[in-house]
Amino acid sequence: MKNPPFTLTSLNLNGIRSAASKGLEPWIADQRPDCICVQELKAQAPDVAGRFEQLAGLAGYFHFAEKKGYSGVGIYTRHAPSDVVVGFGSPEFDAEGRYVELRFDTPARRLSIISAYFPSGSSGEDRQEAKYRFLDAMAPHLARLGHEREFILCGDINIAHQPIDLKNWRGNQKNSGFLPEERAWLTKLFDTNAPASTLVDVYRRLHPDTTDACYTWWSNRGQARANNVGWRLDYHIATQQLAEHALSAAIYKDERFSDHAPITVRYGFGL
Repeated sequence: MKNPPFTLTSLNLNGIRSAASKGLEPWIADQRPDCICVQELKAQAPDVAGRFEQLAGLAGYFHFAEKKGYSGVGIYTRHAPSDVVVGFGSPEFDAEGRYVELRFDTPARRLSIISAYFPSGSSGEDRQEAKYRFLDAMAPHLARLGHEREFILCGDINIAHQPIDLKNWRGNQKNSGFLPEERAWLTKLFDTNAPASTLVDVYRRLHPDTTDACYTWWSNRGQARANNVGWRLDYHIATQQLAEHALSAAIYKDERFSDHAPITVRYGFGL
């Protein structure tokens, strides 16, 4: 019997309590993803206990920030993982709760689903420098992981890669999220001329030319969402073999759970 497609969603919650109050759980129950990767929990373990360990029957696994009400990532899954990895080995950023990895290993394959929240540099020069340190640490980590196993990293990357990935690209070339150094980091990650460890921007593999339809984040200032003045900041980044199984990608905008929209990809493999 053929396995049903694997459905994987990513969503920056901008606070799990806030998103839950806006109908997140009924939507998950209706969509029935196999896994949903979430970022910006803005909660700690005591806040989650007894309330958010599960959502719509999916079991949650988390990496909380040490700082209260800040960052934090999780993965809700209907499939029990074979292992859970919390953090990626950077003391600075592991303290901020930015990486959780679920492994679904079998004798036939080694596969990971990752939820990651990349830093934003928009609040000032100090955080932009921290963002660059994060990218410097993350690139070799992903390279090593790609040599060991297949994986899909979902998350808020806080970088729009190309001009088609944000509405006002001309006016944002000196702003965090669209700086040349950040974009170059992604270009190198997706370099098709690199060795077999090259990673794939799954949404762009399926939708190479979309512009207005691709945005996943809108500022709360002005009428950005109403006018669709958005950015594509939320990604599925996959190893080549898994990316080839991507069947469809959809960004859900009918309801608003946070300032981000969920992005869901259906993959033609099963857990």
